[in-house]
Amino acid sequence: MKVKELRELSKEELTGRIDEARKSLVELRFQLAMRKLENPARIRTTKRELAQMLTIMTEKDAVKG
Repeated sequence: MKVKELRELSKEELTGRIDEARKSLVELRFQLAMRKLENPARIRTTKRELAQMLTIMTEKDAVKG
C-alpha cells in the first residue's frame, strides 16, 4: 500500500494494519528460522511498511495532540 493511501486511513484502520504487519513479521521471522521462507526480502518490505505506518500514526497523534 502506498503512503498516500495509508495517510487517508482512519486511526482505527491504521492500528489494525499495524497489528497485522507485526503478526506478519513474526510469522516471516519464524519461517526464516525454519528455513521455509521463499523470499527473504519480504521481511525487509514488511518492516519498511510497518515503519511507515508507525510514522503516520505518530504524525496523526501530533496533529491532534
